[in-house]
Amino acid sequence: MICQIETIPEFEVLYNSKHPNYFSRYIVFYGGRGGRKSWEYAKKCLMEALKSKKLIVCTREHQNSISDSVHRLLSDRIEDLDLQHEFEVQKNTIIAHRTGSEFIFKGLSGLTIDAIKSLEGADLCWVEEAHSVSDKSWSILIPTIRKKGSQILVSYNPDLNTDPAHQRFVINPPPNAFVQKVTYLDNPDCPQTLIDEANYLREVDYEAYAHVYLGEVREYSDAQVFKDKYTIQSFEIDSTFDAPLQGADWGFANDPNTLIRSYIKDNCLYICNEAYKVKCEIEDTPGMFDSINDARNYMIVADNARPEIISFMQRKGFKIKPAQKWKGCEKDAIDFMRSFEKIIVHPDCKHTAEEMRLYCYKIDKRTGNVLPELVDKHNHCIRAIGYSLESFIKKRSISFNLSY
Repeated sequence: MICQIETIPEFEVLYNSKHPNYFSRYIVFYGGRGGRKSWEYAKKCLMEALKSKKLIVCTREHQNSISDSVHRLLSDRIEDLDLQHEFEVQKNTIIAHRTGSEFIFKGLSGLTIDAIKSLEGADLCWVEEAHSVSDKSWSILIPTIRKKGSQILVSYNPDLNTDPAHQRFVINPPPNAFVQKVTYLDNPDCPQTLIDEANYLREVDYEAYAHVYLGEVREYSDAQVFKDKYTIQSFEIDSTFDAPLQGADWGFANDPNTLIRSYIKDNCLYICNEAYKVKCEIEDTPGMFDSINDARNYMIVADNARPEIISFMQRKGFKIKPAQKWKGCEKDAIDFMRSFEKIIVHPDCKHTAEEMRLYCYKIDKRTGNVLPELVDKHNHCIRAIGYSLESFIKKRSISFNLSY
């Protein structure tokens, strides 16, 4: 052993030859900032360079100079691991003294098939910032790295769901691929400064926090139903709040049962508690609802599509009634929720926060225009909230109708 390898379980695949995916053709790590992807890949490449003579290609879409590459990162890792005696760090390459392994740094943009032929003998290819690599570049690179036993290492922080790397490796992963998401929450050595920054962003802009630190893809923001309307923020319920509002949505197949408690105060909607369970049996529903303190003591307005569950819950001692539905009621509920100055979601309501970010309108695939139709997913907590607001929505609808 050249040096002791210390890592976390998420990256064991890079070093443990007994790991079932150690020899995978593609090893892909993606996620948010602070997940130590680049540091682990740099160490992996250095360790491989010390085993035997290898050609290691480090590439990205755009590299105007060596300063745009991972050359500096590899140099820093050589010092961190106290391996200065093993490597010669040159201006444009890095050489392993004993094995003769060589690092090559290349930008992919503009490369032709002929220009990239020099990489055919690569043993290892590390594609950094892969979210920006074009389909054309992938189509040239992948067939070029074809030496027997060669591997392609991919690392990136996701941007859009439509990015070629995300579609190629996460949405539709190829055979013989190991794909792992990592974030700063998986990194025990994450600097406290970064943790503090992440916590602050989570409070003031959960959507940005999910993208930057949790590695979630950005959706088409114009299609997001609650764009600029909600925030994730801690708060305490005190005597200045009125009685809670409770709504429930029933799951079918792989959809969840949900119970959401909220409050209205100063023209803001406060989402305080959530109960959420996928494949929840009817007999387990009372226990699930009881996870919200005093849920039995306040009225619950529930989806009327499952009258047998409502009847069962009434027999179990819950104050619960079916929601009334009318043509356009879902849109009315959305419009009413958006009429609040702000929707404030407590950090404990993780599923509600996720739905606030992902619930969206349909997009015309040909033009990219947002359509006035809701996508029927990421809406179970939101529907529960809508049911709980039923009496307010009806009152507003009556008032609206009388004005004509």
